[in-house]
Amino acid sequence: MSSAAQQQGIALKGGEWLIKESSPFETFIPEDYNEEQQMVKDMCATFLDTEVLPIIERIDKLEPGLMPSLVEKAGEQGLLGTSIPEEFGGLGKDFITSTLVNEALGGGFSFSVAIAAHTGIGTLPILYFGTPEQKAKYIPKLASGEWKGAYGLTEPNSGSDALGAKTTAKLSEDGKHYILNGQKCWITNGGFADVYTVFAKVDGDKFTGFIVERGMEGFTQGSEEHKMGIKGSSTVQLYFQDCKVPVENVLGEIGKGHVIAFNILNIGRLKLCAAALGGSKRSLNTAIVYANTREQFKQPISNFGAIKNKLAEMAIQVWVCESALYRAAKWIDNKEIELLNSGKPFNEALLGAAEEYAIECAMLKVYGSEMLDFVVDEGVQIHGGNGFSDEYVISKAYRDSRINRIYEGTNEINRLLTVDMVLKRAMKGKLDLMGPAMNVMKELMSIPDFGSGDDQPFDKERKAINNFKKAILMTAGGAVQKLMMKIESEQEILMNIADMAIETYNAESALLRAMKLVDQKGEAACQFELDVVRSYLYDAADKINKYGKDAINAFAEGDEQRMMLLGLKRFTKVDPFNSKEARRRIAARLISENKYPL
Repeated sequence: MSSAAQQQGIALKGGEWLIKESSPFETFIPEDYNEEQQMVKDMCATFLDTEVLPIIERIDKLEPGLMPSLVEKAGEQGLLGTSIPEEFGGLGKDFITSTLVNEALGGGFSFSVAIAAHTGIGTLPILYFGTPEQKAKYIPKLASGEWKGAYGLTEPNSGSDALGAKTTAKLSEDGKHYILNGQKCWITNGGFADVYTVFAKVDGDKFTGFIVERGMEGFTQGSEEHKMGIKGSSTVQLYFQDCKVPVENVLGEIGKGHVIAFNILNIGRLKLCAAALGGSKRSLNTAIVYANTREQFKQPISNFGAIKNKLAEMAIQVWVCESALYRAAKWIDNKEIELLNSGKPFNEALLGAAEEYAIECAMLKVYGSEMLDFVVDEGVQIHGGNGFSDEYVISKAYRDSRINRIYEGTNEINRLLTVDMVLKRAMKGKLDLMGPAMNVMKELMSIPDFGSGDDQPFDKERKAINNFKKAILMTAGGAVQKLMMKIESEQEILMNIADMAIETYNAESALLRAMKLVDQKGEAACQFELDVVRSYLYDAADKINKYGKDAINAFAEGDEQRMMLLGLKRFTKVDPFNSKEARRRIAARLISENKYPL
């Protein structure tokens, strides 16, 4: 697609970035926040600094009543109802604003988990799938924090296989109640929640959602779990022994519980990335301050190249994650507005928008959680032996981060989903992969174009990213052609392709942000951003080459293998780049400002 077409407002559909070019001028970047959004973000940061972080040790000890009281305080400031319509006591803000809240509260350790669970899986199922009566009863109290929400999906023998749940629901003889039997595990906020969205199988096979209230007959909870991290987050098992749930508390349609579960996960995955981003920024700041104050050999350790390299790489990944996150968040926001304008009701509009970009949500969940793990791990390393001490906050960040790669769908599941959703959309005709894939194969058979193609600013970078996309189309197309229906069982290959896609989407998102900033401020004012983008792109080329080689070598052989490997080499070739000096410049900015500067 031409830049001109993009500037006329033609929106990309989910996954379409893989086959069409994006314009920086149609890309939302964090520097585009309006004044109100920045105020909301600042208010969230102030709440963490004044209400949460000073008592974090008390929170981690699960002091009775403390976490619920913090949730209520957040509700009093409007932080629980950002995206809830005003008619239900919320603020009715847009998707970008609600994403910003998740990011800004993401550095609050266990508190962040409690808030994310309450505002996400604890509230949204009722908001989007509830009857008018259910919404009127529950949503205002959830928005204010008077009632706290939780979500019961996982069972001891059904984690990733959510539809394998064993909890049952049977209609009572008088037809007034469903009788639930079974148990749920790893329930965040389970120890203090008032309202639970619980999934059970009606008559043993119809997977269905129910609204269960604390105190309902036959509903009990277990003791608090002792966890590796997020120790202040309430996590319990739920038990249902002939639990009587009124028929009016069925959520959605009988047998359609999977629609609730999977649609809520799309939004949750993007919001998890936002929270991980917020946590990463705070951990990076902690590492910068420590590196500037810790002296060895009579100088701050931030003077040493090894430390500069670590700080710079942490900042690169944070900046790229931020770019990728808000690009997709704006797509969802735009799609929601489009669906509302077409007459769709509120709930269908946001769910439809999130479903449209489910591919991007899955990729963001993977990258955000793994980026956070990298940042806190390097943060511990920069602290040296002190990083292994509970007296330093970085050790808490390290422990708390690990769960993010597991819940909201494991990262392995999300990688598999990424490719599965792309292929299914292609088969349904929603995404035209065949034409672009055939063009790539034709290009492989032709003489390479060795023209410079870099007459305009960023031509080299844009060409590199377009070539990354060709590498994905070539590898995925070859795998599908060779393996056909067997490809579903070749999980290693699918995960290789997903990693190629994640790196490419990230690199393009970062480049578009830098291009937009250069257009606004000039190249001289964007040295930090350009160093970040070029460093990431340089490394992405090697990563995509490795992922592609592993995939190709797993399904191709002989002449086909040689041709594809040569094509991969061509598509991942980038000019030499002095990444050491770029990282030193990035680190110099961090060190001089004593924080992540953006």
